[in-house]
Amino acid sequence: MKQPFRAKQSEVAISNLMQPFQSNTYGKIHGGEIMKMMDNAAGIIAHRHCRTFIATARVDQMEFHIPINIGNLVICEGRLTYVGKHSMEVMVTVLVDDLDADSPLKVALTSYFTLVAIDKNGKPVPVPPLKVVTEEDKKLYEEGKARYLAYKATRAEK
Repeated sequence: MKQPFRAKQSEVAISNLMQPFQSNTYGKIHGGEIMKMMDNAAGIIAHRHCRTFIATARVDQMEFHIPINIGNLVICEGRLTYVGKHSMEVMVTVLVDDLDADSPLKVALTSYFTLVAIDKNGKPVPVPPLKVVTEEDKKLYEEGKARYLAYKATRAEK
């Protein structure tokens, strides 16, 4: 089994300046553009943790709190929160910087991605454990574990 990694070791932040081709006719950015950025960030984080192929298995609900406009700088920050036998949960938060305003970054949304480590044949493989160090790590791990168990229970009912 691989050595445990701290969540800090796989943290990622990616950013992108929103362009007109990413928007609708009202100048608001398509949600799918943001979802793609989030999935990319989650994938990088999972790959850094397990150093193998990964596949997105599930995304928790996404609720946009603010619109994102052309010209906004979008920053996707993510971190590993929970690790199972073959899967990992990654929390991704989307921050928006209105470059034309002197205002703090705003949170557009946060969502949780479940990714599975796979081999070159697409079969699940074990992932390294997550080393929880800080109180925040422990809190996020327990919350992630609760989400995992709740999802597992609803799947068993079907």
